[in-house]
This record gives sequence, C-alpha cells and structure tokens, in this order.
Amino acid sequence: VQKYGVTILYTAPTAIRTFMKWGDDIPAKFDLSSLRVLGSVGEPINPEAWIWYREHIGAGKTPIVDTWWQTETGAIMISPLPGVTETKPGSAQRALPGIAATVVDDEAREVPNGSGGYLILTEPWPSMLRTIWGDDQRYIDTYWSRFEGRYFAGDGAKKDEDGDIWLLGRVDDVMLVSGHNISTTEVESALVGHPSVAESAVVGATDATTGQAIVAFVILRGTATESPELVEELRAHVGRTLGPIAKPKQVKVVGELPKTRSGKIMRRLLRDIAEGREVGDTTTLADSTVMNLIQSQLPPAGSQG
Repeated sequence: VQKYGVTILYTAPTAIRTFMKWGDDIPAKFDLSSLRVLGSVGEPINPEAWIWYREHIGAGKTPIVDTWWQTETGAIMISPLPGVTETKPGSAQRALPGIAATVVDDEAREVPNGSGGYLILTEPWPSMLRTIWGDDQRYIDTYWSRFEGRYFAGDGAKKDEDGDIWLLGRVDDVMLVSGHNISTTEVESALVGHPSVAESAVVGATDATTGQAIVAFVILRGTATESPELVEELRAHVGRTLGPIAKPKQVKVVGELPKTRSGKIMRRLLRDIAEGREVGDTTTLADSTVMNLIQSQLPPAGSQG
C-alpha cells in the first residue's frame, strides 16, 4: 500500500516464513528503503518470524504492526501503534482506540493477566458485519451465541503479565493432549525457533492413549538435512521449550505446506494425512498439487517419522 509517500507492506506470516526458507540473501538484493511500516495479517506470527521480518525486510528499524481483524469486522481491531507502542515480537498487543476486546474463560469471565481463553469483542463498532444476507439467525448463531451479547469469531488468545494480547489461532486448532490444552501456534513457534526449521504446521491427530497426539509438518532451512537424529532433536527441542507434554509424537519433513490463496495453512488437510484419511476438498488451495507432493514425501500412514 502506498499513501502520502509512505510504503506499507502487509504480509501473511506464512509468506514471511517462506521468505526465511529461501534465505537472507534474497531480500538483500532489493532496495527496500521506501518501507515505513510492516504489517502482519492472516494468522498469529511467531517471534522468530517477526524478528526476521524486521531485520531483513525492515532493515532493523521499520515498525511492525501485528494485526488482528477479519473481513467481518471491516477494519483492524487489535494492533500496536507505530511510534506509540513498545512492541513485543509475536503479540498483537492492544485493541485500537474505540474497540473493546478482551479474553474470557468458558463462563465469559475475563481472565486475569497471564491466562488464556477466548478472544471476544464486547461492544459493537461502526464497520462491523450487520448480518448474513437472507439469514439473520445464522449470523446470530455463528458470532453471538457462544457468549451472549459478545462477538466471538472462534479465535483463542492469552494475556501476558502486562495485559497484552497474544493470538493463539482458531480454537479448533487447540489440541487436547492427555487433558492439557495445547495451541498449535505455540508448538509451531517452538519448532521455528530451532535453527534448522524454516516453517511448520502442527495438527492434533486422534490417539487412543492421549486423546490427541501432536503431529508436526516442517520445512527445513536450505542448510539442514533430514535425518532421524534431526527429527528427534526437533521433538526434544519442543519438549525443552514448552514442556514434555507438548513434544510432538511425529515430525514429518515436507517440501511445502498447503495454503490458501491468502496464505493461510489448511490444517484440516494435514489432519487428514496425520489420521490416514483420504484428503478432503482442496479447491481453496493456492496450489492443489501441493497435497500430492506432501503425500509422496511421507512414509505410509501409521509409521513413525
């Protein structure tokens, strides 16, 4: 976006991680000096990608706005303010002026700082979606029924000790492992924190022992080589970072991940692979052949790796 002589670059975290995979020398070939603000959109960004984005695209000085919003909200709802907010890599931080957002538990009680739950908006705003054409009840059921009188679009979040908001992704992507709720975003962030990993996607697969088992799909950096030793190191790295309960049962090395045209990872397709099912509808993928590539790179369902 170019306005008033200022260039603003908005990029999905998945695209940033793809740039990381290609290497630091790629952005170094281009003149990026006109950039004044960098934006992150579409899904939570892990701190490692945030830092790479700032250092290699923003020359270590361009502000990053990690935004939360939806088509349905009509505008950005939560974001740091360039020049005002002291940013935290990976956090969308605070609701913008005029927007009332918070994190609540199952009973719609606001959680204390340091706790997680569901991201809601507690008051209406001018740009919000009013209804779904011809189906008012569907609109109410989808966005306003989980917490009466509160807008809830399905995202999990946590508040840190300062009260800043960290997005955890869709609540559908929260895994229940041996009675513990574990966010796919947190495990993915831990994996990308390893120097051998450029990008990751994590799903919960049905498991007879733990309820759900964590299965990770990772793309390695160009200098890393797949090996059983590296797979075990990645599992151990997550365990050290998040605790033993978050250690993936399987780590699968792939060349690409299934993404929509807007850059979001289609985890339901990866869940199909992890559970040995026929892969579902791929029509919304930017490249539907990616699923064939992934399947060709993996051992048969049920084997370890």
